[in-house]
Amino acid sequence: MKESLLFYSTNLQADPVTFSQALIKGIAPDKGLYMPKQIPTFTQAEIDAFASMSYAEIAFEVIKKFLIGEIPDEDLKPLIEDAYNYDVPLENVFDNKYILRLDQGPTASFKDFAARMMGRLMNYYLSKQGKNIIILTATSGDTGSAVANAFYGLENIKVVVLFPENEVTPRQRKQMTTLGKNVKIIALEGKFDDCQAMVKEAFADTDCDFLNLSSANSINIGRLVPQIVY
Repeated sequence: MKESLLFYSTNLQADPVTFSQALIKGIAPDKGLYMPKQIPTFTQAEIDAFASMSYAEIAFEVIKKFLIGEIPDEDLKPLIEDAYNYDVPLENVFDNKYILRLDQGPTASFKDFAARMMGRLMNYYLSKQGKNIIILTATSGDTGSAVANAFYGLENIKVVVLFPENEVTPRQRKQMTTLGKNVKIIALEGKFDDCQAMVKEAFADTDCDFLNLSSANSINIGRLVPQIVY
């Protein structure tokens, strides 16, 4: 297998890490964001070939360049096919204007696209390492339902979502609270900022270290790489 692509912290005070390390950590020890040291490139021929591919096939070609040396292609492909097991139509509006339908996932939110891939990548690495984590996140609606659905049923991950009781739609609430299994949803009296403050406090509290907390919000490279696809 080829040498892994390394990811550095934007605060430049932490050692570079592999994709799997950046994914599980979420944020660097120096509070910076993980970014690839080299941005993978595509030839014009590779880009032209996307025109005849499905969304899952394009996702495989893009994501594997960031995960070089990390996951064998034969392991990565089924993860991607499972994450994008629904149609993603490209609809013509007029002339050469098109709309990519990012509302076709299980919660009808574009956040399904990154969350589903992130969940499967996390579960893959955790299974290999024999470890478990708890995803703790706050939401005002879309993120919570997308993350809850994306991580639902994954063996090595538990999910806890905090949401402001009176600030989500009935549909968003049902998308989160009707799942069960490894997903725990907690409604709080207050605003989204109150939920977010509790999440940040938990991550900063060393007494919570034994819980192996991680985040699924959009600062994690595990959400950013899948978003590059669309």
